Amino acid sequence: MANPIVYIDQCAVRDGKLGELKPAMAELVAFVEANEPEILAYNVYFSSDEDRMTVMHMHADQTSLEFHMEVAGPKFPPIGEFIELESIDLYGQPSEDLVQQLREKASELGSGRVSVHDPHEGVDRVTDD
Repeated sequence: MANPIVYIDQCAVRDGKLGELKPAMAELVAFVEANEPEILAYNVYFSSDEDRMTVMHMHADQTSLEFHMEVAGPKFPPIGEFIELESIDLYGQPSEDLVQQLREKASELGSGRVSVHDPHEGVDRVTDD
C-alpha cells in the first residue's frame, strides 16, 4: 500500500443524546459497509462511561477517503445534533484540499481541529495482494 491514510475523530456526546446517537451511528456504519467497498476499516467506539465517541477509518489511499467524504458526507450533518466534534487526526499524507474539506466538516459538527501526522517509520502489512 503506497499512501494509506488513517482517520480518527473524537467527539463529546451531547447530554441526553446517546440513545439517538447509537442507532444513527449503526445506520452510518451499515451505509459505509454497503456503499464503500474500498474502505479498509470503519469503526465506532464509545468510552466506558459513554460520554465520548471515537470514529476510526483506514483507507488504502487518499482516493478512498475522498470517496468517503463524497458518498457519506451528506449523512454527517444530522449526527451533529448528538455530538460535539473535538478533533480529527489524519495519519498519512492527504492533500491540502482534502484537509480543508475535513476542516469544514470539523467546523460544521463542532469546534474541532484537524491535525495531520506525517509518516516517519513503520511496518505496513496491509497489501494490495
